[in-house]
Amino acid sequence: MKATNPRTRAVAIAVTGTAVGAVGLGVLAVPAGAGEAPELPEVEPQALVESVLRSEAPALAGTVAVNNDLGLPAVGGMPALSAESGRVFYDGEGRVRLGLDEDRGEQTLVNDGEQVWAYNSAEHSVATFALPGGDHAPEAGHGAPSDPAAAARTLVELARETSTVTVDGTATVADRAAYELVLTPKPEERTLLREVRVAVDAETRLPLRLAAHTHGTTEPVAEIGFTDLDLGPQPAELFEFTPPEGAEVTELDKREQQRSAAPEALAGLRTVGEGWDTVLVARVPGEARAQLSGGEGGDLLARVGTRVEGEYGSGFLVETNAVTALLTDDGRVAVGAVPEPVLAEALASRGDR
Repeated sequence: MKATNPRTRAVAIAVTGTAVGAVGLGVLAVPAGAGEAPELPEVEPQALVESVLRSEAPALAGTVAVNNDLGLPAVGGMPALSAESGRVFYDGEGRVRLGLDEDRGEQTLVNDGEQVWAYNSAEHSVATFALPGGDHAPEAGHGAPSDPAAAARTLVELARETSTVTVDGTATVADRAAYELVLTPKPEERTLLREVRVAVDAETRLPLRLAAHTHGTTEPVAEIGFTDLDLGPQPAELFEFTPPEGAEVTELDKREQQRSAAPEALAGLRTVGEGWDTVLVARVPGEARAQLSGGEGGDLLARVGTRVEGEYGSGFLVETNAVTALLTDDGRVAVGAVPEPVLAEALASRGDR
């Protein structure tokens, strides 16, 4: 393996974490367009939830589309997340291949059952790590980071505890009949989101589409879902990966694997709260803060955020249609689908100013 500088290693970790997360979200999947509402037998909301939690993903191949209207500020030299579509392949036993199309190239992730590989075509770089073995290896279909059914079950199971659950008719997604499962925050939840809608396949009970809605809007602010889906065995070679000739390969150690879901630029990442009020809190090291406050584009935070003060001190508040971020001058950061006061409370709960 080639040696890499800290910046390359940080990018590799971030790419790997993003790709691993995308595998789970990718098959939660945005619709192929508004299809006719099919006639299906009535189902009780809790029964539908239970069937989703029991569902097992079969072998499949599908195209996933992503759409967002988060209202992220446009900043020259800093393109927004550009993945709009991708292909997902799953062998039904825990092995996954995911390809995300982006403006600058493609991100490819392969979980071969023993090793996870993340390839960035634009950087011609590969990040890889071994999956845990022995008694600690997750069973296929039961918690592996590459298992789409496990990701769907986790999402619904966590959300239902703090939600009102209903079934709002039916839909056609990727030419498949589906029920519309709706999760609405309970009144005590403090969130910018009005509801999350999950289109659940009527036959397999797999989620086909995930859409988040905010108050005062009719269109979702974020949507991810299948545009086509084929169920059935997939070629074994899809789940094999050999680094391309000349690619820079970074092998992540155990410690880096554990934090691979977040960029190395964040330290002490954890959650505060639960349900819809959950806030991610972390600390941004000085070098990363300097990049946000300077660089070729000038003071980035001043361009995308608003100067604020509170019990947390002073900093910048960045707001989108569904997500709010608060970055203090001393390097603390809080992010969530919540208003600023909830972020301030989360920072105060850390007690590490």
